[in-house]
Amino acid sequence: MKFSANGYYIESYQKCPNCGVLMYANSEEDRKKRVEHEDKTYCSQRCVDWSIAREKRRASAAG
Repeated sequence: MKFSANGYYIESYQKCPNCGVLMYANSEEDRKKRVEHEDKTYCSQRCVDWSIAREKRRASAAG
């Protein structure tokens, strides 16, 4: 989610595909925590790891 320069409206929404937290573009520290994985932006490395583990669990349960 990105607020406009004047702060009156939201330009876009960006949510973590794993946990669904809204990722604001407010601070440099928050942007540094983000991780790109398979063309998706996650809020942290923890969410990337959790997503990979979930896919492995689903694959082992199906197979």
